[in-house]
Amino acid sequence: MGTRPPYYRLSAFYLVYFASVGAFVPYWSVYLQSLDFTPGQIGELIAVSLITKVFAPYFWGWVADHTGHRLRVIRWTSFLTAAGFLGVFADQSYGWLMFVISTYSFFWHAVLPQFEVTTINHLGSERIRYSRIRLWGSVGFILTVVGLGYLFEWVGVGLLPYVISGLVIAIWLVTFLIRHSPESVSGLPHVSIIRVLSSRKVLAFFLACFLIQASHGPYYAFFSIYLETRGYTSGQIGQLWALGVVAEIGVFLFMHRWLQGIGAIRLFQLSIVITALRWVLIGAWVDVLVILLLAQLMHAASYGLYHASAIELVNEYFPGKLQGRGQALYSSISFGLGNALGSLAAGYIWTSISPQSTYYLAAGLCFTGFLVALLLNRSGALSFSGHR
Repeated sequence: MGTRPPYYRLSAFYLVYFASVGAFVPYWSVYLQSLDFTPGQIGELIAVSLITKVFAPYFWGWVADHTGHRLRVIRWTSFLTAAGFLGVFADQSYGWLMFVISTYSFFWHAVLPQFEVTTINHLGSERIRYSRIRLWGSVGFILTVVGLGYLFEWVGVGLLPYVISGLVIAIWLVTFLIRHSPESVSGLPHVSIIRVLSSRKVLAFFLACFLIQASHGPYYAFFSIYLETRGYTSGQIGQLWALGVVAEIGVFLFMHRWLQGIGAIRLFQLSIVITALRWVLIGAWVDVLVILLLAQLMHAASYGLYHASAIELVNEYFPGKLQGRGQALYSSISFGLGNALGSLAAGYIWTSISPQSTYYLAAGLCFTGFLVALLLNRSGALSFSGHR
């Protein structure tokens, strides 16, 4: 590329975006619990925000790929996300929150996949340095999850909607710092999306992504509630969430070297194995602080290693003008369908069997995902991507 990638501006987006995630993911279920919703209802309200992630990212990815106005899509969907979330202040009934969450999340889930494409295109030949930019998202997550943990000990979790509103508005404003990125299509033949998806390697990759993210259902939906019932304070819960993300930063710092030396497929497979072990530790020894700390450090693999290696594989499997839809499919299948079904199932298993059982079942999903991921070694190369 002829110009230096705008590292600081790209990093600023990830900082603010994941600051909002740090407010939403650990504390939204606790906020819903404060409104006296049942575990089943909490699982449903969290799942609906993820169900829209099954189809919304692909729709917006198609719009961005076909119009060529990717940054415009990012800005408009960021604005509509902020406008939609303000609806939470109108009413707090189950039906109304279901409507508001499904509405704003339709736009919310468009933003990150398309910005990932923008970042990769800005980086060009330096794309293995993506993790150096992405780590600022981890910093943003840590700042909010720790800060809010202490804040909620003083003022209560009822302040959460105001915090999230401010952060999603900030995301929209930050998008105006970013300039249009050149689409990396040079030298690539036109490839049909059907042809890519018919590859056994791509199918195995997406199935493994689905399984590992479905296993995260008990974690994202109920980990904070689980800790709260075991006597941990809001401040301690925030610190435990933050510890995992601190470990994740370490992965992002060195990921570009590991990708070159080890390869994305092996790193992807390793992340699944470590994630399975993590769920067993949380399920069996949540009351043993040393083991719980170790389990949280494993977030370095279950998110950092997994996501960075998956992003690399998506960009190799989906060339040229398929980039937007490739990232959207990755987001939809893993963080959308996987998280949605995992959260929904966790809500029912939590009360019908036990909290511990949800984590053991999550470990089983990871083990199955690892077996599927082994197919990536034997499926052969994709003729249009050149991935070994």
